[in-house]
Amino acid sequence: MDVRVVVAPVFGTNCCVVVADEVRSDGRRDCVVVDAGAGTADGVVRLLDEHGLVPRAVLATHGHVDHTWDAAEVCEAYDVPLRLHEADAYRIADPFGTIGFTGGAAGPAAAVSEALTQALSDFGRTPRDYRAPARIETFEGVAADLVAGDVHLRALHAPGHTEGSALFVVDGGARPGVALSGDVLFAGGVGRTDLPGADVDAMLATLRGVVAGLDPELGVVPGHGPTTTVRHELATNPFLGG
Repeated sequence: MDVRVVVAPVFGTNCCVVVADEVRSDGRRDCVVVDAGAGTADGVVRLLDEHGLVPRAVLATHGHVDHTWDAAEVCEAYDVPLRLHEADAYRIADPFGTIGFTGGAAGPAAAVSEALTQALSDFGRTPRDYRAPARIETFEGVAADLVAGDVHLRALHAPGHTEGSALFVVDGGARPGVALSGDVLFAGGVGRTDLPGADVDAMLATLRGVVAGLDPELGVVPGHGPTTTVRHELATNPFLGG
């Protein structure tokens, strides 16, 4: 499978389109869209149209609104569900409240809310413009095999940044595979643990167990910022002992 990236203009979220290798009888290929952040829908639609891709689901690595803002638009355009870990499903109905949108109170959550509100305003949106997808499906447990048409992913529960954060592992076939790490693992860093629902101990367990156990040959597309590899992060990321 192949992974293509559309970068959101709001918070620079990496929206990934995972493309199946198999060609359908109509000459098109199945795909899934992962982390449809604010402002990605138009770019995703252009990419799908240009390459003859058919989305079979929208996935979210976690429920933060900068990863789900355009999910409803993409889901409705192609009549597909949003899928995420059950532990983060509650965030979809109240995306700003669940990151601590408190209207001016001090603290990290309020600072993130203020920054996100300003970024949306710069993009011509307000929190009131958000809408949740009509169809939401969840997966559960520490690992799940997700199938959407010809696209097959392995979802690994990776709590710490949020309760329901997950890594999506894409089999590359003859090529090295890719881990879509959301806001769990970045190039040279890891996700923050000072927002509502985050947990330092859970993040440490995820890094030492889930992330450290990944195939070193996997590429990594994080939720924000440049791509990297598992091998490089294990060797150099200070949060992984590098």
